[in-house]
Amino acid sequence: MKAHWSPIAALAVLILAGCGQNASTASSGPTPPAPPPGPRVIELTAGDNMQYSVKTMEAKPGEDIKVLMHNIGAAPKEVMAHNWVLLKAGVDVAGFDSAALTAKDTGYIPARLQDEIVAHIDLLGPQESGSVEFNAPTTPGDYTYLCTFPAHYQIGMHGTLTVK
Repeated sequence: MKAHWSPIAALAVLILAGCGQNASTASSGPTPPAPPPGPRVIELTAGDNMQYSVKTMEAKPGEDIKVLMHNIGAAPKEVMAHNWVLLKAGVDVAGFDSAALTAKDTGYIPARLQDEIVAHIDLLGPQESGSVEFNAPTTPGDYTYLCTFPAHYQIGMHGTLTVK
């Protein structure tokens, strides 16, 4: 004999089934908000050729950025270390680099010019990595980054972060 369902019985089954699912969902509470996104990571390398692997970067005004740098070189730190220094807009880059030459004790970052820096990664020896997290400048424009280890800037170890 075939089972015969009346429309009312079928509706009752659907309602009861739906109530059971709603009850379990309600007991778990509201869905928590997604965690805020972390910084956008920009990776670059530096090596014994005294060049960054990335010469241009772009960011939105105020964007949360993390620069991760790896020294892929083999030369000893005393003769071939690398750092990454992002300067504020309008800074005399050659003048900053010139002042850095006399700042060996502070990792070739002149203490008297700290207020001209947006962010920096300290000197890295061979096979070392470093990072810095910062908010990109809020004013659109081009911002120079450079390695301040002696002679590296002059050889071409620099690049541009464009904020737009």
